[in-house]
Order: sequence, then C-alpha cells, then structure tokens
Amino acid sequence: MKRLIVNADDFGLTAKVNEAIIDGHCRGLISSTSLLANGEAFEGAVALSRQAPRLGIGVHWNLTEGKPVAPGSSIPSLVNGKGFFARTPGGLWRAMILGRVSTVDIERELRAQIEKVLGASIAPTHLDSHKHVHALPVLGKMGIKLAREYGIGAIRWVAERWPAPGGLLRRYPGATRTIIRQLLNGCALALISRGWSRQLRRAGVTCASHFYGLTATGFLDEEILGEILSHLPEGTSELMCHPGIVDNALRRTPTRLLEQRETEYRALTQPAMKRLAQDLGIQLINYREMVGLKADRVSREEGSNLN
Repeated sequence: MKRLIVNADDFGLTAKVNEAIIDGHCRGLISSTSLLANGEAFEGAVALSRQAPRLGIGVHWNLTEGKPVAPGSSIPSLVNGKGFFARTPGGLWRAMILGRVSTVDIERELRAQIEKVLGASIAPTHLDSHKHVHALPVLGKMGIKLAREYGIGAIRWVAERWPAPGGLLRRYPGATRTIIRQLLNGCALALISRGWSRQLRRAGVTCASHFYGLTATGFLDEEILGEILSHLPEGTSELMCHPGIVDNALRRTPTRLLEQRETEYRALTQPAMKRLAQDLGIQLINYREMVGLKADRVSREEGSNLN
C-alpha cells in the first residue's frame, strides 16, 4: 500500500498562507500541516483549523526567525538585544558546537512552542522544524524526549528519497546552483537523520519511511509533483510543501519563497493531481493516522504471537 502525508509547512506564517493551506486541504492533496507557534498569524491558523477536522496539525519548531514564544530574558543565548532569534540554522549549529548556546534555553523555547499549540486546544500529530534544525544530533534527542513527554507520536525524519534530480534540473536550468545546493543539503540531513532513526524506534516514536520535498523546495510545480507521485514507493512517505498566496504580509517575512508558494498552491489543488494520486492507488493520510496504523499492526502481531 502506498500512503502519503502531504504536509504544508508554515501554518501561521501569514493569513494568506493559512488560507492556501486550508484550501489545499479541502480541495487538494494536503493532508497535514505544521503550525508556527511564533507566527504572526498563529491565532488565525487556529481559528481556520476548526473548519478542517481531518487536517493533521503538528508543531513547526522555529529557532532561527522571528520572536520566541518564551520570554527573551529566559533564553538569553538564543536571542539578540532586540529579543529576536539571532542565528541562521548553520550559525545555530556552530554556536551549539562551540558552547555559545545553552541547551537549557533551547529546551525551554521548544517546550513553550509545544505548550502554546496545546493551549490552543490542538493535539499535535507530530513534530518538525523550520529549516530542519530538529535533525541536528542534540536537537534530535531532545525532540524524541519531548515527543514522548507530551504524547506526540511522530517526528519528521529528514532522509529524502529523490527519484533523480535530472527532471528538476532540466525544467529549471537557471536554478542549477540552488537545486544542487538543496540536493546536497538533503544528502547531509539524510546522513544525520539516519544516525538517530534507531533512537526513534527504541523510543516508540514513529516517522514516515520516505521523505520528499527538500530538493524541490521552491520548484514544486505540477510536473515535479506528478514525478514524485509517480515514483512513490510502497509504505508511508511524507511530501513537504510550502503553499501560500503572496501579499505584503508575506513579503515582510524573512522567507525566500514568495511566488513559488503560489506555484505549489496551484499544483496541490489541481484536480488532475488528485486524480493521479487516486489512479496510482495512493492513500492520503496524516501523521495521526500513520501512528494509528502502526499501533494496529503491532496489536495484530502481538495477537498472532499469542496464538
């Protein structure tokens, strides 16, 4: 059976991003999203989510952009003098290696983000993160610990499986450098993520077996989406996406994805893409349903062993 979680990142970034995600769920392929606790449109995202009870909602940890959820004075190593996050993902990792960032501060902020989502009466289906910082070794262990503590059954496993970058490079020849950089980043994150996959299993925290969307970030149009769907393997996969509608609010954010979000939005809501998924026998699920499927399988195996 081919199962696919289509997860829209950045729920809560802006009102128009929220609108695109909900519409992409109601009319298109989106089955899951991850909520920015420190997003300027957090409250609007929570309100819209009430219209979509089948949409899985996770926590999109953010340690690199905007203002933290915890008071800046309580996490001084993470913020600058104005109380904003002070580092890029690479800078955060270097600061962690050099001991310039306190893991106590990091855990305090990550807890605050989870608890803000819980306080909005949303039971998170999974954890993932902005720029995939949760894949870093120390943060991966912290993610597993917090997932277990808060009863969150799944974490994004950033080990990308890409059929071949050739189609992407042919379609966007002017973006070769960006695509290659994203492909290499994906390879590095896959190596790191595989390092803690055994810890996930031991902790009883679930992840999708396959991951897509990192190399295609900013280039996920209808043709590339069709290529991913056509090459989807058996088992459960996650496709990360970033749909949205461009307005002044989005332009004011630090994101580099502007018109690209509208391209993804159109692709994800194309009736032809939904028909293709159905024709290929792909079942759209969210993380909560994936965790439930695993629990059912374990229960059946245990029952079989007893007999």
